[in-house]
Amino acid sequence: MATFHYSGSAFYYNDQAIRLISGAIHYFRTLPEHWEDRLIKLKACGFNTVETYVAWNLHEPKKGQFDFEGMADVVRFIEMAGGLGLHVIVRPAPYICAEWEFGGLPAWLLADSDMRLRCFHKPFLDHVDAYFDVLLPKLKPLLCTNGGPIIAMQIENEYGSYGNDKRYLTHLKDSMISRGIDVLLFTSDGPEDAMLQGGMVPGVLETVNFGSRPVEAFNKLREYQPDAPIMCMEYWNGWFDHWSEEHHTRPADNVAEVLDEMLSLGASVNFYMFHGGTNFGFYNGANCHTLESYEPTITSYDYDALLTESGETTPKYDAVRKVIAKYVDIEPCELPAPAAKKAYGRLQMKEQTSLTANLDRISTPIHSAYPETMEKLGQGYGFIHYSTFITGPRPKDEFFIQDLRDRAQVFLNGQFAATLDRMHPEVKFEFEVPAEGLHVSILVENLGRTNYGPFMRDCKGITEGVRFGRQFLSEWTTYTLPLTDLSGLKFEDLSEQTEPSFFRSTLVVDEPCDTYLSLEGWTKGVVFINGFNLGRYWNIGPQKTLYVPGPLLKQGDNEIVIFELHGTSEPAVTFVDQPDIG
Repeated sequence: MATFHYSGSAFYYNDQAIRLISGAIHYFRTLPEHWEDRLIKLKACGFNTVETYVAWNLHEPKKGQFDFEGMADVVRFIEMAGGLGLHVIVRPAPYICAEWEFGGLPAWLLADSDMRLRCFHKPFLDHVDAYFDVLLPKLKPLLCTNGGPIIAMQIENEYGSYGNDKRYLTHLKDSMISRGIDVLLFTSDGPEDAMLQGGMVPGVLETVNFGSRPVEAFNKLREYQPDAPIMCMEYWNGWFDHWSEEHHTRPADNVAEVLDEMLSLGASVNFYMFHGGTNFGFYNGANCHTLESYEPTITSYDYDALLTESGETTPKYDAVRKVIAKYVDIEPCELPAPAAKKAYGRLQMKEQTSLTANLDRISTPIHSAYPETMEKLGQGYGFIHYSTFITGPRPKDEFFIQDLRDRAQVFLNGQFAATLDRMHPEVKFEFEVPAEGLHVSILVENLGRTNYGPFMRDCKGITEGVRFGRQFLSEWTTYTLPLTDLSGLKFEDLSEQTEPSFFRSTLVVDEPCDTYLSLEGWTKGVVFINGFNLGRYWNIGPQKTLYVPGPLLKQGDNEIVIFELHGTSEPAVTFVDQPDIG
């Protein structure tokens, strides 16, 4: 048994003063086969602690259906860290931000039109408590007070950037304590008056998040919490990328300089991120700072961190290790050998099939008077297909998808007609309807729910309705397309692509290694390898390759399926041994 607490300006592990030098690694952004490799590299860099969020939407994808296996096995990740002699900070708040889909909140919350998020709203709290009833008993045996590695847990994340509901924060605190969580509880907020005032809770340690100017940040924290240790819970040593932006980087010497300043002040620190990993599947989040802005995050979560997306050490790793060595004795620790990389070369797609030809094979039609959102239809992620008929004749008028979330391809009588995009609301689409009428179909992609800020109530699909001119259109047929099971697809020979289509081929592998999939010539879509959703690609960049971890491959035949929304200059891809992230 052990205790972790603070007295005055110092943390103590049992009776020994300790400075936390921690790094964030998200178990859900890295394959389990790679967890140990990343954790060993963390320890070898001089860190004594690992921090991770816990993603509610990963563990309860449908209400009452829980998953703690494979990439969701948070218990195994924490036990592995403890086995390496690392302390663990866990941030299991209902909301985590993390540039993760919906900030970790499960999409099914939005099926309730009256749901209020992150506040003292009983239906929301009931869901949180039901989740805690399952999650916290798994974490309780891992607390340091029970002989485990967990020394601290967070009750909410950057709440002062969102609200000031102290009853809500107190409820979360009490919910954890009543379920046996007796380690240090904390919150983290930006070092600003409003954020600290909104996010602090009596009896809970406050920490601050920033990327620079530590003296200024810690002075602000001390104004509100003068008799406690100072800790940066998120030292932003890199940054994330949105589609169509340039790749963010930060010089290693600048990161090391700010860290040196922090440690010279006696502060503890948690690097966000030590290792970023990947937003596999449809789990990337998005930013929406105003109603008119929307910026989805790319598949890579490399974050320009100390380890690359594939786990390689960087100059930033070496620079940080040198600074840490000035303050603590770093135990000798041999780094694992770099993961083998292989360029498997060019792979020609062999088969193809259109989405519309397979709608009834991979989904079931739903008929309704008006288009429903994904959440109302029990769908979390992916795509959704709507269709209806407009009678004619009608003169040219504008076609509106009212409150589109997020990107729609519109087809008239099966022919592609327009792309309407929440990211480009200025685009207008007009057409006339002939006497025989027009069949209209719309494929909408959920590009990722907002993970931060005031516009998190981010339902997906068509959220208001569809109009031709002033008239709302009725009588819709809808297919939900989460793309979790593609076994029903019926493939044929390659042909000219005229609509969203699936392509399939087989990669023969002699030795499974890490690799990168280059999709040069392709436009936009999703890649599946042996049934695993690798994530999205998009030719607007900055990401040009998708990381393929070696454990996803097997010796022999490997199925590659690509869902391409628009078209490719050539139905072939290339496996290379170096990433291209712009």
